[in-house]
Amino acid sequence: MSENPATPETDARAANALDADAPAAAPQAPAREVPQETDAPEARSLGSTAVSAATPRRGEPMFPDGTGPAADPAGSHHERRIRSFQPRRSRVSHTQADTLRRLWPTWGLDIDGLSRIDLDAFFDGLPVVLEIGFGMGEATAQMAAADPATGILGCDVHTPGQGNLLGLAERNGLSNIRVANGDAIILLREMLAPASLAGLRIYFPDPWPKKRHHKRRLVQPEFIALATTRLAPGALVHCATDWEPYAEQMLEVLSAEPTLENVYPGYAPRPDFRPLTKFEGQGLDKGHVVHDLVFRRRDA
Repeated sequence: MSENPATPETDARAANALDADAPAAAPQAPAREVPQETDAPEARSLGSTAVSAATPRRGEPMFPDGTGPAADPAGSHHERRIRSFQPRRSRVSHTQADTLRRLWPTWGLDIDGLSRIDLDAFFDGLPVVLEIGFGMGEATAQMAAADPATGILGCDVHTPGQGNLLGLAERNGLSNIRVANGDAIILLREMLAPASLAGLRIYFPDPWPKKRHHKRRLVQPEFIALATTRLAPGALVHCATDWEPYAEQMLEVLSAEPTLENVYPGYAPRPDFRPLTKFEGQGLDKGHVVHDLVFRRRDA
């Protein structure tokens, strides 16, 4: 993999811009060790073992002792920063909970911000694309099946979706999917090495349509400045939205980032590899126009 052309000053500029108002985080509990050796067939064999998915009592953690995604892995309540998401842990089915308990120790990780992830070890040497916000994971599983030579690190805070995606990976024999639970900014800033990603995908993020909520949108100059430091030269940034004003903002923000170049003049045609998502279908039913944007990380 080529050496990252970003400088330490670039990393600092991005991190400082994102957390200008954030106080120092309170001390965190020791991090659960990230799995360093992953054997996909062994992980799939766990499917033959029945595990009870008892509902926890009120106030008790759903997955204690690292047996599943943590409710707040980075102690986000200590970090005062406007966020583009809200964790959603309700309506986790027994099947999803069972899947998470069985597969999370092998295929999942909590974004605690305390250590770097060895992507080569976690994905058995595959190039890795980060997908932020995969919903219930159907499109992610389809892309993983169509391109088994690429690892997909799906980042989300929706517990039912995390369980559903891991279930799809298990049932379809997909060994190139891993799930990260928590804040994508902390993942990028603290846990991924410079130039370690082969791509970034952001499909149909929350458009936060009200003007007073625009500051909550994920695709902002500070976020893109940080994300591009984690992209290898030639890596693609692929965004899609059915919200016209957000598409315009994405195009403006991505075009203004000096380390990126637009692969197309303006918006991109829909790539064949991106499946139709549930949110996209809902937007099309409402008469919305879907816009794709594809930018490439410059070599220097």
